[in-house]
Amino acid sequence: MQPPVTLASRPEMERLDALASLDILDTPAEAEFDVLAELARTTLGAASAAVSLVDGHRQWFKARSGIPFSETPRDVAFCQHAMDERTLLVVTDASLDPRFRDNPLVVQAGGIRFYAGVPLLLASGHCVGTLCVFDPTPRTGLTDFESATLRRLADLAVELLEARRERQLADVAARVVEATPDAVVAADADGRIAFWNTSAQRLFGKTAEMAIGAPFDALFAPPSEGDSAGRNPFAPAPFERLAVCADGSTRPVELSLAPWPNEKGADGVVALVRDITDRKALAREREDARTLLDNIVTHLPAMLFVKNAATREYVLINTAGERVMGRPASEVIGRTDRELFPAQGADYERRDIAAVEAGGSHVFESAFLRDDGAAARLRTTRVLIDGPERRAQYILGITEDMTPARTAEAEALRRSLYDDLTGLLNRSQAGERLHRMVAAGAPFAMLSVDLGRFRTVNANWGEAAGDRVLVEAAQRLRRLLGPADWIARVGVDEFAIMVIQGDLEARAMLIAKDAIRAVSEPFILPAGHAHLGAAVGVVLAPRDGSTAEALRENVDLALHRAKSTPEQGGICVFSAELDAAARDRRTLEADLRVAVAADAIELYYQPLVCARTGRITSAEALARWTHPTRGPIRPDVFISLAEECGLIDRLGEQLLHQACREAQTWPEAIRVAVNLSPLQFGSDRLVEIVGEALAASGLKPNRLQLEVTEGLVIRDVERTFRQLEALRALGIQVLIDDFGVGYSSLSYFQRFRFDKVKIDKSFVDDILDNRPAKAIIAAVVGLGQALGMGIVAEGVETADQMEVLAAMGCTHLQGYLFSPPLPAPAFIALVRASHPRETEAAAIAV
Repeated sequence: MQPPVTLASRPEMERLDALASLDILDTPAEAEFDVLAELARTTLGAASAAVSLVDGHRQWFKARSGIPFSETPRDVAFCQHAMDERTLLVVTDASLDPRFRDNPLVVQAGGIRFYAGVPLLLASGHCVGTLCVFDPTPRTGLTDFESATLRRLADLAVELLEARRERQLADVAARVVEATPDAVVAADADGRIAFWNTSAQRLFGKTAEMAIGAPFDALFAPPSEGDSAGRNPFAPAPFERLAVCADGSTRPVELSLAPWPNEKGADGVVALVRDITDRKALAREREDARTLLDNIVTHLPAMLFVKNAATREYVLINTAGERVMGRPASEVIGRTDRELFPAQGADYERRDIAAVEAGGSHVFESAFLRDDGAAARLRTTRVLIDGPERRAQYILGITEDMTPARTAEAEALRRSLYDDLTGLLNRSQAGERLHRMVAAGAPFAMLSVDLGRFRTVNANWGEAAGDRVLVEAAQRLRRLLGPADWIARVGVDEFAIMVIQGDLEARAMLIAKDAIRAVSEPFILPAGHAHLGAAVGVVLAPRDGSTAEALRENVDLALHRAKSTPEQGGICVFSAELDAAARDRRTLEADLRVAVAADAIELYYQPLVCARTGRITSAEALARWTHPTRGPIRPDVFISLAEECGLIDRLGEQLLHQACREAQTWPEAIRVAVNLSPLQFGSDRLVEIVGEALAASGLKPNRLQLEVTEGLVIRDVERTFRQLEALRALGIQVLIDDFGVGYSSLSYFQRFRFDKVKIDKSFVDDILDNRPAKAIIAAVVGLGQALGMGIVAEGVETADQMEVLAAMGCTHLQGYLFSPPLPAPAFIALVRASHPRETEAAAIAV
């Protein structure tokens, strides 16, 4: 909360004096301020808005919208902070802001979370309060447009405050002149009478017509010889003169003179004469007040109009009104809406009648079509005001052009329903529609379409090219649908299609096949052609699920099966077998969690040998899980399961520590290679975890190799290379695994020099009788030699393969020809057999 405010400081006392001079505290509501508060609230889309004035102990709301109370103690007022900073204050979430989180206005039910306020600075420089908006829900802040709007409305509030004071002062002056029994006479610089009030007529016996233009000096007898005050045209104190009346008589008067400047810079004189009417002076004061009011009305940013309540004829319209109506005031004044707008005038007059009958404020919003064809959305507040002839003589209207606000609202609504990029329904709207369709009980088919190889487009050509591909893919898919069907973008590269009518399964299969065919057509980009694929999962409602959640879960299962079995055409319809497989996978996941918690996943080691010497130089650590009842589980099954269920970070850390501990017992010359999942790079702690494993085991960094796949790099190129550089800085070797079978890009080698490249087994299998496979291996070897990288051939199973690969320049070989993956004790035995001296030295060191 704000600390208690004391009135000891002189600036605060001056500020309170400035506030008091407005004579506005605890006054009744005034329509112009109420309209301003409502405009601030609706324009910024807030729950509440107020014109807040802060005195010595409280903030009091001159106008409030959406606020049930009229004041609060000053020490809890958000507005005090805006006043202290003297600039726009935005609090996005008060519950998180140490200045406000304990404030009773925040902690109470439905309390303030979002606040924005602009201080109200008078022309004198004193800050008397704020124009503020607030809301019970947090927001991210204000747009530039919203900030500018709030500041402009605050400027308007200050104008209203100061105009109100000026009107009061002008009114006081006018009343004094009206009520005074003295004559007020004004003469111009030439000495000719220019102003003549009623009391002057009574005093001098001359009408205004007789006096105006006559010499001012002729009103008075010449001063006596010793009357020095009478000879001073601007004596500081009143002095006596003889007034010359129309019948020639004279009478003594008390005369006060003051200079009267005009627009030409020359000074005339104003005379206050006892018993002279103030009619002329009052007329001038009224004219000045009217000029001030006219300036305010003219420059008011909102349209303002006044109509005769009886005849409905326009009496006044300001400049903003001319812009909104598209007509000059000269064509509007004196005419009715029926005359001006034959097609809509009757509706406008009915709203005038409603305002007259309501007796208070009447608000209506409607469309308006100007003569030039431009359309606008206008909201008009009508109130009755008294006139000189009768009460409720006029209808005062303030019209706000809501077109920008409504356009913004429509755009916000569109963005809440549709995807910005593709124009399709978005994920949120798709979910709502799905829930409604399930609740209605009508049958339908749901397709989940996933674009294959989309990430390579972003990686190779950039996000702009990826966006173009997504837009084109969305258009191709939309063209496949019937009039009742609909499509939504529900993921980065995933779409949901709802098939509504007809033979649902047949139509769903037809659309699925057409979708794969459409997406498989090349996408033409400025830099080349992109080739994508697609996988489609299909469910039928209500057969495959009675809830939206069940249908989404089952279509995801079908899509997963479609992606994992491309030989089936990339389409999978959900079935009971898939459901059983999913339940079995959930059971396996639970068992895997138990195994990871018990650190029961083991490592087997497969040696890599030097192609030149045949000696073991390193070993790849391969995870193995023996299930208590199912037996050995394939690594590709449980590793992918760990990635899907969020266990991969913990499992990867365990295996890394295990590999480092066991490698520490090997000969110094033998390194250990550990595979990293791409998901482990999503953690900001990867480099820290690797460092901890090295420190805990005592293994030297240069004996640790980390293997990554090509798929890792394309997920987040910049972030991935930053982490790889950090790992390299530790002294660790980095290898790229399965090169050539994934999303290979030679640009990766420009960004980062890998220590070794591992050629996938699929190329090694065909090297003896497949020229393309041999050519690819030769190209990779040449690339490695040029960049100073080692080349590892995986899956070597025959001596012939070994000889060819060694002859082609592979530096290292791995495969069953040398050894299958072995548990740690068996691998150590193998090492001892091939490195007896190094093993003995390692044992002594341990």
